[in-house]
Amino acid sequence: MGKLRQWVNRILGDVGTVFYLSILLIGGFLIATVSDPQGVQTLAQQALDATANNFGWLYLLVTSGFVIFTLWLAFSRFGSIRLGPDNEPPEFSFSSWLAMIFSGGMGVGLVFWGVAEPMMHFSSPPLGIGTPGSVEAAQTGMRYAFFHWGLHQWANFTVVGLAIAYVRFRHNSHGLISETFRPLLGDRVDRGWGKAIDTLAVLSTIFGVATTLGLGALQINSGLARLIGLPYGITPQLLIIAGLGFLFILSAMTPLNRGIRYLSNANMALAAGLLLFVLILGPTAFIFSELTQTLGEYLGNIVQMSLVTTPYSSEHWVQQWTIFYWAWGLSWAPFVGSFIARISRGRTIREFVLGVMIVPVLLSMLWFSTFGGSAIYFELFHNAGIAAVVAQEVPAGLYLMLEQLPGGYYAAIAAVLLVSMFVVTSADSATFVLGMFTSKGVLNPTRFVRILWGVLQLSMASVLLLSGGLLGLRTVSIVTAFPFMLLMVLMAYSLYRDLALEWLRKEEKNKLLNDRIELLLLRESEREAAHQAEEDAHPRAPEAPATEPEASEEPQAEAAIEKEIA
Repeated sequence: MGKLRQWVNRILGDVGTVFYLSILLIGGFLIATVSDPQGVQTLAQQALDATANNFGWLYLLVTSGFVIFTLWLAFSRFGSIRLGPDNEPPEFSFSSWLAMIFSGGMGVGLVFWGVAEPMMHFSSPPLGIGTPGSVEAAQTGMRYAFFHWGLHQWANFTVVGLAIAYVRFRHNSHGLISETFRPLLGDRVDRGWGKAIDTLAVLSTIFGVATTLGLGALQINSGLARLIGLPYGITPQLLIIAGLGFLFILSAMTPLNRGIRYLSNANMALAAGLLLFVLILGPTAFIFSELTQTLGEYLGNIVQMSLVTTPYSSEHWVQQWTIFYWAWGLSWAPFVGSFIARISRGRTIREFVLGVMIVPVLLSMLWFSTFGGSAIYFELFHNAGIAAVVAQEVPAGLYLMLEQLPGGYYAAIAAVLLVSMFVVTSADSATFVLGMFTSKGVLNPTRFVRILWGVLQLSMASVLLLSGGLLGLRTVSIVTAFPFMLLMVLMAYSLYRDLALEWLRKEEKNKLLNDRIELLLLRESEREAAHQAEEDAHPRAPEAPATEPEASEEPQAEAAIEKEIA
């Protein structure tokens, strides 16, 4: 019995309640979905309707608040605080750091929606703005694509990542979601409240990443259907998920600084190559004109787009698009935020916020302008039929757009390979983060735990595809993100309290040090002259004699500050 326990401890590592409870809940959901997929889909849709109809406005307010909060942190006095010891250099180079952020973030989503979203808005204009198929519909669609992949989406990741990185590297605490709540909950994060928070983070991550795996399988299936005639359907998609799972489990068996790092750099190189291919061989002047105009419209309308709710009509566009994107980002926030935190040791808060929010947003805008803008150009001026193809098969628009370019067949092969690599990188990153969440925050969970979470991610993506396809993926994302969104509001407040307390202690320490230095360096005559000059400028009012207890407070306060400095 003792040897069995030692063997289990060796393969699982230091797991606890969160691990077993998460496995139990996820296993129960998988069994229920396989047993009655239609029933689960019906319940999920009912939960979605209740959430979106009653709390859709809250998604909009909270995500907009995160944008303001994170940018304020970057440019406030807290921006200079380093995520680690004051003089520690960053763990990864700036280019590798950005590559891992982008690959572990929304790489699959960009490839999937880069052509599809602008074309879907082109055919069915957002909020009825413009006639379908018109220039106005095209421009409105591009503006909303920028909006959905802009500051709001990445602000979700920034809040979670910054909170975890701060407590993990600044205070050397556990890298857990629950640890960020210690300023609010105290030692209760070590008991039931903390276990519940971490379990919710695991569930949110599983559903969010499963959505991305499902989208990736749809995109790859569509590409292979056009390249080699593979049927487009649920069976090939499940086989694709199994194949990708084998690849990312192999990657999960390598250390972080080799597997994910090298894959991320390869992703960025291939994505940059495909981007330049379309940018150079496509309608280059149109792309840059579209980018410039849409950027201006995005910045000019960002407040209105952030808060539109259509309360005077039965319009469901905001629910189907904006709330879905915010919920998807929120469900990804524990995973992406934790992964970004893990690779951001040594960065300042200002560098973290600008690196996570500004650079990926600019790259996303360039991506949508290049791929979505090219699709609109070919649709408007060459009647390419991309909109009709997207209406029938959402992922197919990318490949039809590439066919309009010289060498489009080979570009389509590169696109399929790129999606596959993005899926492997995202899933590999997620196995690492899930292992960390369920192993009490250790930075390097055991190989078996990471593989186990990889298998569960594959299973979750498969059953979600079986229970509703793309619609099922959207539905589950929105429903599971809601409770974690509420936690993120408290997390942001807790982070502010932690930063404010550190800054207060720093100011008290600096003041005491300055007073001591002044006492050491100034001569007695200089000190008396300074006091006399101050008295001449503003004579002091007479003070009442202090009582005995009050007279003893000053030495006690000074002793407390000296203890804090020590």
